[in-house]
Amino acid sequence: MIVENKKIAVIGGGPGGLTVARLLQKEGIEVKVYERDADQNSRQQGSTLDLHYGTGLKALETAGLMDEFKKYYRPGANKAVVVSSNMDILFDEHEEKSEEGFGDEYFRPEIDRAPLRNLLIDSLTEGSIVWDSKFSEMKPSGTGWEIFFENGTSAYADLVVGADGANSKLRRYVTDIPAVYSGVTSIEGNIYNASVNAPKLWKLVKGGSLFALENGRTICFITKGDGTLTFLIGLKRPENWLADSGVNWGDRVSVTAWFKKEFSDWSRDWEELFSTDSMAIVPRPWYHFPSDQHWEALANLTIIGDAAHRIPAYAGEGANQALADAVDLYEALCYEEYESIQEAIASFEQKMFKRSAVSTEESLRNTEGFHTENNLQFLMNLFGRAETPHIPK
Repeated sequence: MIVENKKIAVIGGGPGGLTVARLLQKEGIEVKVYERDADQNSRQQGSTLDLHYGTGLKALETAGLMDEFKKYYRPGANKAVVVSSNMDILFDEHEEKSEEGFGDEYFRPEIDRAPLRNLLIDSLTEGSIVWDSKFSEMKPSGTGWEIFFENGTSAYADLVVGADGANSKLRRYVTDIPAVYSGVTSIEGNIYNASVNAPKLWKLVKGGSLFALENGRTICFITKGDGTLTFLIGLKRPENWLADSGVNWGDRVSVTAWFKKEFSDWSRDWEELFSTDSMAIVPRPWYHFPSDQHWEALANLTIIGDAAHRIPAYAGEGANQALADAVDLYEALCYEEYESIQEAIASFEQKMFKRSAVSTEESLRNTEGFHTENNLQFLMNLFGRAETPHIPK
């Protein structure tokens, strides 16, 4: 095994980084995960994830964690409701979708990020994660790297795996290919204790997801097991729109005034989105890396997940691709026969380029389709519905 007796550092303790650490540790490899968070519970984790048959679920199976996953996934959360701008239900998977189960390639079970992260953390050997380690820089040292963190500490590794997300600081050591703006910006909101603070919307979503699309505008919802309702208001806008809008995106009153004007022809019931102070609002311009990107493999560094192939969130592929990266990198380093780590990395990255190009193109098609004038028909086509249902007026 080419990584035997090598020190491996994973920068970033998200699903991809934790999974690759788990897989390598199964082979007895020395791995440390360096995570910027102060501790396991210092930051609220993001939205619910749906894991896919050949990527995310495969990774958990390979890591020997499927039984643990089944304890924490949320049955029924993978079902969706589609409504009009007047909140009329047009399509409801809770009523029409047949039951699915593990082993079905179309089954996409949902799990909240926090339970997924926790089960991955618990699968690692004690002391594997070095908390409060926000990456600053690294410098070549012998055949590896000396890694420096903002808290003043440093560490040596023979091989570094950058898993530090969409705004990766590791990526610049691998490539200078920049991210590209998708043309779409969303306003993300998290309504806490939504059954109390947004009861009509909470009831409408039915514990799963919901899509409201008309004339190029979208509002998408997902629920979390802790009672949080997350929404994304998506609009096709110029890249600098947030700064030029005149809206104070950190002020609920300012955002509410903008929403009432922007969605003035939608039902007033949507204003429940901003009816409580028990919420957080984050604007998100969506970027992606080119689907045809490539670079020359390095001998002691690679990147995975959003650091390697950032995409908009309109295909549910981000975490799944990161988990697939973890499996492919693990197999290249531990099971495929190469004469050097660089050859293994080159093989892994070529596989990653090919696979992530497909998911990038899918995400971009969906991002565009969700924000065209005929976006409702586009969505219904994705659900296998040939005709847009009648929209009551």
